Amino acid sequence: MSSCAKEETNKTEQAEEGYEPTPLALQTPVLFQEKLDSPVIPADNPQTVEGVALGKKLFFDPILSGNNTLACAGCHIQEEGFSDSRQFSPGIDGVEGRRNSMPLFNLAWNHKETFFWDGRAISLENQALEPVIDPVEMHNTWPNAVSSLQAAPEYPELFAKAFGTSTIDSTLVSKAIAQFVRTLISGNSRYDQYLRGEIELTQAEQNGLNVYKDEERGDCFHCHGTPPNNLLWTDNDFHNNGLDKTFDDLGRGAITGDPREFGLFKTPSLRNLAYTAPYMHDGRFETLEEVIDHYSEGLVYSETIDPLMKAVGEGGVQLSEQDKQDLKAFLLALSDESFINNPDFQNK
Repeated sequence: MSSCAKEETNKTEQAEEGYEPTPLALQTPVLFQEKLDSPVIPADNPQTVEGVALGKKLFFDPILSGNNTLACAGCHIQEEGFSDSRQFSPGIDGVEGRRNSMPLFNLAWNHKETFFWDGRAISLENQALEPVIDPVEMHNTWPNAVSSLQAAPEYPELFAKAFGTSTIDSTLVSKAIAQFVRTLISGNSRYDQYLRGEIELTQAEQNGLNVYKDEERGDCFHCHGTPPNNLLWTDNDFHNNGLDKTFDDLGRGAITGDPREFGLFKTPSLRNLAYTAPYMHDGRFETLEEVIDHYSEGLVYSETIDPLMKAVGEGGVQLSEQDKQDLKAFLLALSDESFINNPDFQNK
């Protein structure tokens, strides 16, 4: 045992002495390069082969939770667009939160650097810190989580290879997870293929795109971007989209303390809607039909409702049944089957 321990120590020391992580460029779709600004990569956390591999291992490892039963991947499931098909994800104690798990993709292009439904995290690194200590999620402490990692036979060496030190801390854990999350890139939907000239949209999808862009009908583009220039399908901003008259959950306003932001939540991306149900911050809508019906005839006035909800006085934009069907067809064309099946993102 003494010999084995000495051998492991030597391996770690060698990794620290020869610390040369391998740079890893993001696999950025050509359309993203043409239409979007460069991704946000912090100077103190560049993408590396070793960092991403470590982050991926940590993402799928329940070791970060208080009882070693829940990993990040437990609430961010690849087949579900790295979201959760349950309305509320239960934590290690079986307690459910009050918000639906947000999907994880294309977050490297969030230049506003506000994360979570209420924007309380100011970077991907900061976002990765919170679930570990949240009593409703992993219900752990960082000293305990770090102690578990430090005592694990493989982790000190992996941290040495990724960051040049076998001494683990929460900052390095969050950096590694953030590196992996930045690789979760989705850019191969039917609409992307259409923009690349590889396919044609169906008549219903084309009609739905027209509804999406029509300010008098769908009027979706103000919050979700004008195609083909905003391929993120979100403005990464916060809006009150007419869900409620009063708010049990203050959303962005709970973070800023500004009453004008009560009931505002982050605009989710429209990508991968085929996989990310249920919808809205509280998962209240199980189907896309319900979402479309909300904007068509279900808008509710409140003091902080966004001015972009111009049709609130009429209850919504009053889409015809044909417009609803076509809009749904277009929205589903934003889903990327290759993303939810990408082996690079799987636990293997």
